[in-house]
Amino acid sequence: MKLKKLVTLAMAGIISASFLTGCGGSTESANNGDEKYTIAMVTDVAGVNDQSFNQSAWEGLQRAEKELGVEVKYLESKQDADYTTNIETLVDEEVDLILGVGAKLAPTIEEAAKNYPEQKFLMVDETYEEIPSNVKSVLFDAEQSAYLVGLIAGKMSETKNVGFIGGLDIPVINTFKYGYMAGVKTADANCEIQAQYANSFTDQAKGKAIANQMISKNADTIFIAGGDVGTGAIEAIKEAGKYGIGVDRDQSDLAPENVLTSAIKRVDAGIFETVKDFVEGKFEGGTSTTYGLEEDAVGIPESTKNLVPQDILDFVNGQIEKLKAGEISVPKTEEEYNKFI
Repeated sequence: MKLKKLVTLAMAGIISASFLTGCGGSTESANNGDEKYTIAMVTDVAGVNDQSFNQSAWEGLQRAEKELGVEVKYLESKQDADYTTNIETLVDEEVDLILGVGAKLAPTIEEAAKNYPEQKFLMVDETYEEIPSNVKSVLFDAEQSAYLVGLIAGKMSETKNVGFIGGLDIPVINTFKYGYMAGVKTADANCEIQAQYANSFTDQAKGKAIANQMISKNADTIFIAGGDVGTGAIEAIKEAGKYGIGVDRDQSDLAPENVLTSAIKRVDAGIFETVKDFVEGKFEGGTSTTYGLEEDAVGIPESTKNLVPQDILDFVNGQIEKLKAGEISVPKTEEEYNKFI
């Protein structure tokens, strides 16, 4: 579908009917009134109210509860050691489908899938070389949305110096990093990029400290892909009167005058669609599904137009058309990035 205006590309609130509103009818028609399914998710250590990935996942389950008639719940993980305990608790409770949210849960889900072959699992944002037959993986082309916000950062930066703060140095975060860096360099080859990891998805103080450090080194626009780390970083950005870029969901509410845009990854939509398939008996274990621009599952929010000038939006729209046409392949790794530039 060729889209002409940024607002029609917006991921927050304007999503294609086929992807998001395909539930088709009432709870009774979706569930046929035959069985009440229980769907539960295990968060990573950032928790369900992280303003980012976990929160978006929970919103997807809440929508499934409302529209599909399933019962939903979550267990929060305060530390990595909680992953196994939480999953075993849900297995004992005979939950119909267990979601592992975030790449850190991937090893635990893989082990649980072997230990409980009759239990069905959904692994969100990670996959395996050989996906267990009782596991479905949902992935996102996050590098595409990161590329778009990188274009905006490169065009908007007055100091020609921007930053990237990642939660952990892991592939799913590096996908955001290298996509963003490619966007920045496409917009302005002379723009300097600072990059640092917080080694946490929860440490707001660390996020704030890193952001302040980058600002002191002339960065005026910073993209944060680090869960609740971003909350602290955006606080520092707001205090300094600089620009921040959110992740996973529209984070403009954290600082409406300072959050330029967000690299949207519609985790909520991917989860809703998978739960819908499960309810309808279409769950396909041993497979993965990747959502990207074509499915309107990644992108930038409508709020982008509040702070970004129209000429820059037009430039971004042109790049979106090239992405959809396959004229641009956005890097996800350092090796791919080095070839890209």
